[in-house]
Amino acid sequence: MPPAGQPAPDRQGRRGGIGLGGAAAIGLGAAAIGGIMATQGASRLDDIRSRREERREGDVTVIREPGRTIIRGDDDRVIIRRDETQRFRDLGLDTRSERRGEETVTVYDRPDGTQIVTVTDADGRLIRRSRRERDGGEFVIIDNVRRDGPQARFAEEVVELPPPPLRIPRERYVVDAERADERLIYETITAPPVAPVPRRYTLDEVRYSPDLRAHMRSVDIDTINFDSGSWTVTPDQAGRLRVIAQAVRQAVERAPNEVFMVEGHTDAVGSDVDNISLSDRRAQSVAEILTRDFGIPAENLTTQGYGEQYPKVQTQGDSRENRRVTLRRITPLLTGQNQQ
Repeated sequence: MPPAGQPAPDRQGRRGGIGLGGAAAIGLGAAAIGGIMATQGASRLDDIRSRREERREGDVTVIREPGRTIIRGDDDRVIIRRDETQRFRDLGLDTRSERRGEETVTVYDRPDGTQIVTVTDADGRLIRRSRRERDGGEFVIIDNVRRDGPQARFAEEVVELPPPPLRIPRERYVVDAERADERLIYETITAPPVAPVPRRYTLDEVRYSPDLRAHMRSVDIDTINFDSGSWTVTPDQAGRLRVIAQAVRQAVERAPNEVFMVEGHTDAVGSDVDNISLSDRRAQSVAEILTRDFGIPAENLTTQGYGEQYPKVQTQGDSRENRRVTLRRITPLLTGQNQQ
């Protein structure tokens, strides 16, 4: 058990593992693979398994499947990547892309005349996302470029920080949506970090660093229950996201550069590769509903799957509680700001 006043670890597994710089060096090609394969109609886990391509690249195993690239290190740590612009296309949003040297610039024309500009590198990794106003002004939503070390874009290792002290009740640190009203959810997703954030971090550092994400409160969206092996949100459950959406919309109206991460999880049944793919698709399903059905701007959301790494209930068996998504505001981590 952790010392009193500190949040209990919500994770299992190893530290270190795949260096993110090493992952970048192998040429993941997430944009090319995701952009092509995501349109080929995979709708079930069996479809995805049958279309995986696996090969060894350097000291990692790279598994490509419809819409995703999975990387496994020699220590069996697994991470997943996808093309961040694919969600815009899947939603049928008006986008166009242009190659500029080593980068690809994708522009989404919003109905109000503003534009969302997403820049990715040659490997499909997000570099920057910004909003361009009708008067030509532009402000950054996500800046994914490192500026504090020799690595231009990637951290070599997962960020390790001391567990943040917890001075609020545990149930206010991780809030169950089923038991919360809109006021509590809004308070949770707009709260400042529970401990000072040492600096600004890249989106990739946030994705792969549980110690860092632990600095922000979160909402477990336990109102959505996924069937085993499925990432489908049934129509009768989609409406349960309304309270979450109202809180997020209010936060975005107050600060248009807010970024929220939708995190997908699974139970421990099945392989780690199946589970990380499944969890990533669950996160994307919820993000798409928040945009399509409730009008949350797509640019204010990002998604990440974690498979079975962070169970809510410690069991190796079938667990509906572990098949879930979590919502977390990550803006202070991206900007290095500690105030609300």
